[in-house]
Amino acid sequence: MALSATGGRSRNLILAAMIFAVSMTFIDQTIVSIAVPQIQRELGLSSTGVQWAVNAYLLSLAALFAFGGRLADTVGHRPMVTLGVIVFAAASAMCGLTPKGSLAEAWIVTFRVIQGAGGAIMFPAALAIVVQTFPLRQRGKALALFFGIAGGLTAIGPLLGGFLTQWTWRAIFWVNIPVAVIALVLIYISRPATEYRPARIDYRGLVLIASGVALSVFGFQQSGIWGWSNPGTGLCIAAGAVLLVVFYLVEKRTPAPLMQVRIFRIRAFRVENLVLGVATMVFIPVFFFASEYAQISLGKTASQAGLFLLYFFIGFVVAAQIGGRMLDRRGAKLPVTLGCALAAVGFYLWAGKVTGLSFGTQQWYIILAGAGMGFMLGPASTDAVNRASRLTYGEATGITQTVRNYTASLGLAILGTILVTEMRSRLTTSLVARGLPLARAQAEAAVLAQSRGSSGGSGSTASGGGLGAIPQFYRVDFAYATRTVFYVMAGIMAVATIVALAGLRRGLQEEPAGVPSEAGVPSEAGIPSEAGIPSEARRGGAL
Repeated sequence: MALSATGGRSRNLILAAMIFAVSMTFIDQTIVSIAVPQIQRELGLSSTGVQWAVNAYLLSLAALFAFGGRLADTVGHRPMVTLGVIVFAAASAMCGLTPKGSLAEAWIVTFRVIQGAGGAIMFPAALAIVVQTFPLRQRGKALALFFGIAGGLTAIGPLLGGFLTQWTWRAIFWVNIPVAVIALVLIYISRPATEYRPARIDYRGLVLIASGVALSVFGFQQSGIWGWSNPGTGLCIAAGAVLLVVFYLVEKRTPAPLMQVRIFRIRAFRVENLVLGVATMVFIPVFFFASEYAQISLGKTASQAGLFLLYFFIGFVVAAQIGGRMLDRRGAKLPVTLGCALAAVGFYLWAGKVTGLSFGTQQWYIILAGAGMGFMLGPASTDAVNRASRLTYGEATGITQTVRNYTASLGLAILGTILVTEMRSRLTTSLVARGLPLARAQAEAAVLAQSRGSSGGSGSTASGGGLGAIPQFYRVDFAYATRTVFYVMAGIMAVATIVALAGLRRGLQEEPAGVPSEAGVPSEAGIPSEAGIPSEARRGGAL
């Protein structure tokens, strides 16, 4: 049955506690890239070291989400949220205290990995608490607020980073500490009660999925530096993919698996994850590419580039609330399909305006693209998690977040390659027109495109203020390359629209009837129970 106000405690207070908890993980997906030049300059990091200062967090987060979700379901959601917040805040403090000198590179990369681990423990447990706290017909509204604020903070990251770096780059890490304190206080006051089921941890599955995701994501991240022709890129991605296939086969035969892969037999869960995977190829990368465009082509500072992204955030948050209510009243198909379609149209119209180098002609299309993402992201994520049983919400969240992080890395790699390729071609033409011989123009274009236009590896190499005087032809060429990227984003969201339209069914979902038997998986019910696990569920989750 649905939880009440959890023993008289306010659902809204519990929701606020979980939003504060996860907000740090969303901010950190984008905030660090703004401070990259200052971090590298002050700490004397190599180009590889500064790349890993950004990527280590995303890599750790992606590799450990499935483990974090499973751990939350078997140990308790509240303890895991609390532990995740503490680990994340402590690692943030240590990142901000990175010493100068020979230890700097290893220090900051190590604690960025620990940050990611804290986020991977925290997020699935937090979302599971929200889902268990609110009854089915109120989850859309609650999770619209959850995803609306948390997702919007991804857009706030560059703005906040630009502001804080005017004081010191260390502040982009220290800002997490007061947020963590507020989260811990709210968790203590609200004391959310959750259900969990003690079980063995499948460490074999953990090694397989963590290695598979890490290798693949590493390959995607390195593609912008090594290039797709480098055997190492393909080898990492292929090896990771093979390990993930092995993981799937092993988990099907494991009595108490890390991940109940049979949940993918549920049509809605499978389709929602496919939609989320396709859409996230756009959702995370758009912040990096739009920020670079604002700084390079429009000549904005890092702070001004953050304001540029606020328009996307406005559309996202407003539409997320509407989409959540639509989910509660009519089901997932309408808001998810409508959102994907609006995003496709928004990115297409936005792409058509970027070469004019005028922000005033773009703002409404930025809002439209953000609104499309807001409409679909929350309902798709909520509907996917709703398909799990009450005792496996953390695991289901771990699956959806693993999918989203995996495809976000893929999107950054592919779109970054497209940007660099288009930039190289256009710069070659521009340099030849200015009198350079073709061979020299091609060589110069290759260097310029990679150094200023690459987003596939470290997320963002443009930083505003650090580029000096950028020639007008370079600004224009970068705008045309960005246009190509946005057109591809529109195409990706069009594919997501088709998947949602064809794959999702109309109507409202019914409340799952607990944990079904091992015999099989009902088409729209929860995940089968594991052999060897006590049937009784436990309530609580006290620290």
